[in-house]
Amino acid sequence: MNEKWLVGIDLGGTTIKMAFVNQYGEIVEKWEIPTDKSGKEITTDIAKAIDAKLAELGYPKTKLAGIGMGAPGPVNLLTGLVYKTTNLGWENFPLKDHLEVETGLPAVIDNDANIAAIGEMWKGAGDGAKDLICVTLGTGVGGGLIANGEIIHGANGAGGEIGHITVVPNGGAPCNCGKTGCIETIASATGIVRVAKEKLATTDKKSVLHEIVEKNAELSSKDVFDAFNQGDVIAEEIIDYVTFQLGLALANISNGLNPEKIVIGGGVSKAGDSLITKVEHYFKRFAFPRVAEAAEIKIATLGNDAGVIGGAWLAKTKLSNK
Repeated sequence: MNEKWLVGIDLGGTTIKMAFVNQYGEIVEKWEIPTDKSGKEITTDIAKAIDAKLAELGYPKTKLAGIGMGAPGPVNLLTGLVYKTTNLGWENFPLKDHLEVETGLPAVIDNDANIAAIGEMWKGAGDGAKDLICVTLGTGVGGGLIANGEIIHGANGAGGEIGHITVVPNGGAPCNCGKTGCIETIASATGIVRVAKEKLATTDKKSVLHEIVEKNAELSSKDVFDAFNQGDVIAEEIIDYVTFQLGLALANISNGLNPEKIVIGGGVSKAGDSLITKVEHYFKRFAFPRVAEAAEIKIATLGNDAGVIGGAWLAKTKLSNK
């Protein structure tokens, strides 16, 4: 009866996902609030939302053990400092300090892709695996690396930046990070569309994708996978190229980590077996044989709940001694 809840928070550019989670990783209550685009009111908004939800459920603040929160960009896990979040205008922003002052609760902060990886490890497709790669194929490509049950942060918080592995060393497309040829420019939803448009502009073969473009409709990565599943030759060439590069990138990371599970999430992962089968093929081609033998590639199962569950795990494990 006296069990305390954990607060999991996943800060996104459009919404802030929030949840009360029990000690077993089960969501008791979840909701979301709009993200203040200026970044100035975010911690105040979170504090008000927590208080309002507790009042609605009829519980005091003492019901909560602490907060685990994911934020975009590199984060210092010890201090809870967010180094840079372009969309919110944060630079060296002391998120942990602000959050603790506003809510009156202890807090721990990590990168948003990292907490999604932790969520999948704890309650999702990771299925308790302690050595795991989580890659999120959305508008960009995010990722988290877990070794022996711990997130790899690296020397200055930039560990696990899977999206910025270079797969096209020369002549690659520009990436938002300032480099060129990153896997994000190919395997993200926007990357797949970019590759598709380039292919359509340089081929004489007919494709159902030409019809979408000719109608001035917005081409999507889903359109490309739908065409692929229908046996469209151009779509097959596009998906083959994308999965070749993704399989290569995942193999190279895995040769260093030797993971038990590779979990693929994000909007692109909705392609399911069409994606996994092709990625597996190239992964096995490029991974060290023993590494390929150990790793199972799976689609993420938690969806939008991965971040709040991962945040709760952070609060449970990192705040337990405080």
